[in-house]
Amino acid sequence: MRLPLIALALLLPLPALADDIFSKADLKAGEKLHDQKCTSCHIRMYGGDGSKIYTRDGRMLSDRQELLQRVASCNTSLNSGLFPEEEHAIAAWLNHRYYHFDQ
Repeated sequence: MRLPLIALALLLPLPALADDIFSKADLKAGEKLHDQKCTSCHIRMYGGDGSKIYTRDGRMLSDRQELLQRVASCNTSLNSGLFPEEEHAIAAWLNHRYYHFDQ
């Protein structure tokens, strides 16, 4: 019996899909984009170098997907013009630098 492609996709384990969320991201590009597109707003919000947004108590992000959604939300609300792969690069760099969320 042949299964339609959609049925095959549903058979894939979800963690395997989630593992790839940052696997192709360019961390160096993410850091550079973060510095260009994100830092000035974070400095206005939190002072200093703006990194307190990531290290403060009460952070509301709990996994990689939420981190990616937050970066996408900032991109949209500020009309930053980032492409999805740039959002992924920023989120991957933030995870590498600050959050350290597991797969």
